[in-house]
Amino acid sequence: MNKHEDFLLNQIAGPKDLKKLSIPEMKKLAQEIRTLILEKDAAEGGHLGPDLGIVEATIAYHYVFNAPQDKIIWDVSHQTYPHKMLTGRAQAWLDPDHYEDVTPYTNPDESPYDYYSIGHTSTSIALATGMAKARDLMGNHENIMALIGDGSMTGGLAFEGLNNAAIEKNNLVVVVNDNQWSIDENVGGLVTALKKLRDTNGQTAENPFTAMGFDYRYVADGNNLADMIAAFKAVKDVNHPILLHINTLKGKGYEPAVLDEEAHHWVSPFNLQDDQPLAPESQGSTPNSVALDVIKNEIKAGKNIMAIDAAIPGVFDLDDFKNEFPDHYTDVGIAEQESVAFATGFAKEGGIPVLMENSTFLQRAFDQLSHDTAANDLPVVMLVAGGRISNQSKTHLGIFDQVMISNLPNWIYLAPTTLEEEKAMIKWAIRQRCHPVAIKMPANVPDSDEQNIITDYTNYSEIKYSIIPGKDVAILALGDFYQLGKEVATKLDATLVNPLSANILDEQTLNQLAASHEVIVTLEDNSLDGGFGQKVASYLGKTKVKILNYGQNRVYTDQTPLSEIYRQNHLTADQIVADVQQIL
Repeated sequence: MNKHEDFLLNQIAGPKDLKKLSIPEMKKLAQEIRTLILEKDAAEGGHLGPDLGIVEATIAYHYVFNAPQDKIIWDVSHQTYPHKMLTGRAQAWLDPDHYEDVTPYTNPDESPYDYYSIGHTSTSIALATGMAKARDLMGNHENIMALIGDGSMTGGLAFEGLNNAAIEKNNLVVVVNDNQWSIDENVGGLVTALKKLRDTNGQTAENPFTAMGFDYRYVADGNNLADMIAAFKAVKDVNHPILLHINTLKGKGYEPAVLDEEAHHWVSPFNLQDDQPLAPESQGSTPNSVALDVIKNEIKAGKNIMAIDAAIPGVFDLDDFKNEFPDHYTDVGIAEQESVAFATGFAKEGGIPVLMENSTFLQRAFDQLSHDTAANDLPVVMLVAGGRISNQSKTHLGIFDQVMISNLPNWIYLAPTTLEEEKAMIKWAIRQRCHPVAIKMPANVPDSDEQNIITDYTNYSEIKYSIIPGKDVAILALGDFYQLGKEVATKLDATLVNPLSANILDEQTLNQLAASHEVIVTLEDNSLDGGFGQKVASYLGKTKVKILNYGQNRVYTDQTPLSEIYRQNHLTADQIVADVQQIL
């Protein structure tokens, strides 16, 4: 039910309605938008600081330009809640019953005002250059704009895009939304360059954008509605590349988000009265705490370890670590390619890099995983978080890490089923100096005794499967799907196998299983094509054993409930049991 019936936003069906408002009315609208962002994020979770900071710029854009004929490409697009409200989707914030109606990122399937499904960073300028070139070739004249910021300028593709945008012959506007933050605090030389521009009101001679050939403009207060309207009017219909640099406040309108930008970049459901999360913090050991304990102990023992991440310290709970061990920590910014190449260079010089990546972002660095790390067979240690089937946006799926890493030469990809296994694998990976090793970070899992798993295995230079004997059917359950495998094995009185690795097979054990079982089932919490199960099936292809592979089919799911994904892919215990019994 819409409890905000008196809101001006109820009268905005699209940008044409916005153009009828006065400046005072638009200021009231900005307050309403912030209220709704806070209410929905408190209830559902979501990006908070980026959206609160971009409200005035969004209103000004849609007041001045004529979308969807004029086009704006939102980099990352995690700051598009205000844009969605102004383009016919306000009900998804006004009415809690409709909170699930829209996705958290731009989505062409959702609205003609969205041009791409975008959830990763630094792509907007490159996309805009292609659109501008197509427009020119077809003789059209619409305005094309890329809005980039919130750390996205630290990504290499942003600079590639700028390099080409600067030589566009006609209209192209790049808006740099400079809120001085990424997910964490911004890093690198760009921080210095932007600060000099801000400190001189855009007048410093050390201007990297004018040096590249851009017509540079600066707005000191990007949260001032009148100033933003004036700035957009001044660049509308220009016939050359312009870079508009706007200084905004991340988290504007919500003091906790202004005081702690990192914690409020993205939030879980929280209490608006005291800013406290609704879900209690986990107690005891976690995958992150286990990993950090190992790393800290190795540093204290004199190892030359460098913990490396690409602007995601919160994913690995690194805030305390980076303060305790500043010389052993590097954040390269939102630059996954740089993070992998940096780690590879660190390893080449004799250091021990522990690279911390999120599965969905790792795909951005595939070339470096292959060309720099694998081809040179350098002992990078990489921890991969979020590598599992999920209900996330199709831009943030974590189901491709196994396909990428497991199919490259020299990489060893380990998949622990318990915190004890995780600890042993990280210790081994750090101490071996032969090959690159990736470790698939488990979700919160039971202790090993609850899993009934052998955990005294500490040498992973040769993979030897852990087995709980059964009959007729063997269940090979990788990583986090061990629990699912245990449930299936119990129902079938089957052999249960912990494979330990996503890509290194225990061929001797597989031969024995194929000779003594009628059916082999593989379970993996990742994409099926190119994954662990297909490797097993390929190896055993000449044998008589029947093989069933289970994982997620090669499709993009988009905010699909996890239970529905499992059902569609026959990933429930009852479905798997039924499939096996049909064969038997």
